[in-house]
Amino acid sequence: MTWQDQIGFPLLSTLTFVPLFGVLLILLFGRGRPVVYRVISLASMLVVFVLALVMMLTFDTAASGLQFVEDVTWISSLNIHYGFGIDGISALLIFLTAVLGVIVVLASWRYAKQREMGFFIALLLLQVGMVGVFCATDLVLFYVFWEAMLVPMYFIIGIWGGPRRIYAAIKFFLFTLVGSLLMLVAIIVSVYYVRDASGVLTFNIQELGAQVYPYHLQFWAFLAFFLAFAIKVPMFPVHTWLPDAHVEAPMAGSVILAGVLLKMGGYGMLRFCLPFYPDAAITFAPYVIVLSIIAIVYGALVSLVQKDLKKLVAYSSVSHMGFVTAGIFASIAVAGNAIGMEGAILVMFNHGILTGALFLMVGFLYERTRTREIANMAMLATPMPVTAAFLLFFALGSLGLPGLNGFVGEFLSLLGLFRYSEWMTAVAALGVILAAAYLLWMFQRVMFNDRGVEHVAPAGPLADLQLREIVSLLPLLVLAVWAGIYPNTFLAYLHVPVRELMDQVMPALESSRDNGLASVLLAVREHL
Repeated sequence: MTWQDQIGFPLLSTLTFVPLFGVLLILLFGRGRPVVYRVISLASMLVVFVLALVMMLTFDTAASGLQFVEDVTWISSLNIHYGFGIDGISALLIFLTAVLGVIVVLASWRYAKQREMGFFIALLLLQVGMVGVFCATDLVLFYVFWEAMLVPMYFIIGIWGGPRRIYAAIKFFLFTLVGSLLMLVAIIVSVYYVRDASGVLTFNIQELGAQVYPYHLQFWAFLAFFLAFAIKVPMFPVHTWLPDAHVEAPMAGSVILAGVLLKMGGYGMLRFCLPFYPDAAITFAPYVIVLSIIAIVYGALVSLVQKDLKKLVAYSSVSHMGFVTAGIFASIAVAGNAIGMEGAILVMFNHGILTGALFLMVGFLYERTRTREIANMAMLATPMPVTAAFLLFFALGSLGLPGLNGFVGEFLSLLGLFRYSEWMTAVAALGVILAAAYLLWMFQRVMFNDRGVEHVAPAGPLADLQLREIVSLLPLLVLAVWAGIYPNTFLAYLHVPVRELMDQVMPALESSRDNGLASVLLAVREHL
């Protein structure tokens, strides 16, 4: 369904490049005028949010295929197109990106003390890359956006981060670059296999996903794509860049990193690993599920012993994202198990809301106490009751309290995993119990504990949240309640694309017993 049929103007291109127009305005009119480039940045993000809201309201949740399609030949000699189009999965993640874009600009209004104009330009450029990744329907265009978003995040961490910012930025960049190069090799191999087999050179994602690749190509190409996306998630054991990046990144960088960039790993698995290489995906599903369960429990246990508040939230992301990969691959390992995949996608959306909010809270607390050590932040509830209320709310959401959004996605993901293996589900459910332990214990020590701590008194009286900070948190609070009480608002966007994705993978599941390794793994799974 094209944009002319739905809305009358190229919505996705406008969504993607409005922040770039904001960058040009800042360069023209913002030099030496902090208020101007702050206002331009906020206005650009607000326009993106309004357009994303229009996209959500006009999106046809019952229609199959892509919507708001734009397609123009870009490099004719290689048949590379400027192609945009979205399904319900993309729409949900674009909406999340638009919401967080407004919030990080508002929350960081006076955060950067040096090179402030560059900070806001980096945020706007990062927004362009993130939205572009979710919109692109051409592999080359996807790869361009995928690489482009790394650069502003590298500078956000490396220039405006903490004391070890250079180390964290380089580690983040190298990990992601290694995965990206492997993905590039897999793209070239897949594209030229299709050219040799059909005589047509194409980089269109839908056309390439409809091809049938030989098993040996699927095996290695799946590994290359999967490693790139596993690093981004990040999955155990390629997660080690994440704590360093989160701890050293400024508040806005941590929010975007946890809220959007991690979701690109799960999105890539859904968009490429499963439809392109379904036989290989079935083969590796048991391994991925085991690694996911390890990540759930490991991330929660490491969070439980953290002394640094930001590191605690960072490791909790490793645990929560384990539910995403477990739900996705449990769904393709059992026929008709779409509920796990829908739950995994909803976990991505809800994790962006809740963990983004928790990183905002960590940033607001650090601005007041000048420490992230939990032991040095005791008894803050008395001078900061509003802060305590918001922190408790988002902690309860993150630990999966029924009625808030954290519960719904993880419950559906576990339900899908249960259809695959009961005992694995029991182990994964430990992550929910441990989340309650580390989050409630953290809240008690930060807000109420007055004994057995190395409390360091702040230089002056502690101020509660300001109006601007409360306004930046309220949209996340509303979404957390809304998605918790009436999740079908967001699940409605997922039914059709998940069903289409399952239809692509199911033939591979039915024939998987013909593959030697796959049949052995399926037999082991059935025995367990």
